[in-house]
Amino acid sequence: MKILVAAKRVVDYNVNIRVLSDNTGVDLNNVKMSVNPFDEIAIEEAVRLKEAGIAEEVVVVSVGASNCQEQIRTALALGADRGVLVETDQEAQPLAIAKVLKAVVEKEQPQLIILGKQAIDGDNSQTGQMLAALCGFSQATFASEIEVKEGSAVVTREVDGGLETITVKLPAVVTTDLRLNEPRYASLPNIMKAKKKPIDTYSPDELEVDVTPRVKTLKVVPPSEREAGIVVETVEELVDKLKNEAKVI
Repeated sequence: MKILVAAKRVVDYNVNIRVLSDNTGVDLNNVKMSVNPFDEIAIEEAVRLKEAGIAEEVVVVSVGASNCQEQIRTALALGADRGVLVETDQEAQPLAIAKVLKAVVEKEQPQLIILGKQAIDGDNSQTGQMLAALCGFSQATFASEIEVKEGSAVVTREVDGGLETITVKLPAVVTTDLRLNEPRYASLPNIMKAKKKPIDTYSPDELEVDVTPRVKTLKVVPPSEREAGIVVETVEELVDKLKNEAKVI
């Protein structure tokens, strides 16, 4: 069985985000970039399935500029076997990424595709669902447990009311939630080995995919700073402030 995993290049989650002075986007100058944390979980799950003998090959794919190779190399150091980079300088939006991934799926013919449930930059939570629809595959989103059996996968999902367990036929698209696993750290020997693993590079034109952005960002602003809290002496004073100042009751 072959597993295809997506890895998106995002600002590291430990970095304090700065907005550009002209409010056109986020300042990426001299900012640490990493693999999207939810995608790290997807990579870890794919590698575990390979280590368990369920999968034979793990292929990691990224869509973006040439520097996305850094994140692919990270995934290779974590245990993936090959990388695929679809190189474009266009802003990669969910539908365009889903179309690119569909083209890669047609080339690679994986039985299971695992993606993070969302990227921490856009927070769209759309790509996995769009990919499943475009490919006509089964889908299981927000997975906290995956068990692959012959021809199917049993997935426990995080839902509003608790947990839901479903069975989907392969090929399928699964998106990962935080509680699925704890990603490993890459060892130095594996980092060195990853440098020799192959990365195939394509352009969207070679895959016959139009990645032109369909959504235009008008303005990016930082969140407003929270005002300091106050201490009230009585319940009556609290109710008065909620009613007349905050106007929430």
